Amino acid sequence: MKKAAKKKTAKKAVKKAAKKATQTVDVSASKLIDGRIKELGGWRGKMLAEVRALIKAAVPDVAQEWKWGIPVWSYNGIITTGEVYKSVVKLTFAKGASVTDPARLFNSSLEGGTRRAIDIRENEKIDEKALKALIRAAADVNTRTPKTLARKAPKKT
Repeated sequence: MKKAAKKKTAKKAVKKAAKKATQTVDVSASKLIDGRIKELGGWRGKMLAEVRALIKAAVPDVAQEWKWGIPVWSYNGIITTGEVYKSVVKLTFAKGASVTDPARLFNSSLEGGTRRAIDIRENEKIDEKALKALIRAAADVNTRTPKTLARKAPKKT
């Protein structure tokens, strides 16, 4: 009985430490993303800030990370990255090929078997409702097990 209690306490300590580490990463990543938005300025900075707000609104528990020198938003795995180029702000969805896109927002990286992307150009209007639905769908894909993903995959003929 004492062994079980010690195990339980150890598990709680590990969970607590992991949660604290995640919060620390989230805070510093948040500051890095803030810095990137400020550094960019102009339409690209505004667009990245707008997209970030939509992601956080769509999935309130989303983790903000800074990987590969770019913002990354995750929920049980990567949902999307926020890359910024001269002429586009690109959202690359890690498992985009598994996400249904009824509003046809995906307009880049369409030929791949895993990822899909949205290129947003200057003066383009974002369909906020559709993008939030797409982000929620991507988070949902991350919560499914490989077994359920296999069942939902289209049959090859």
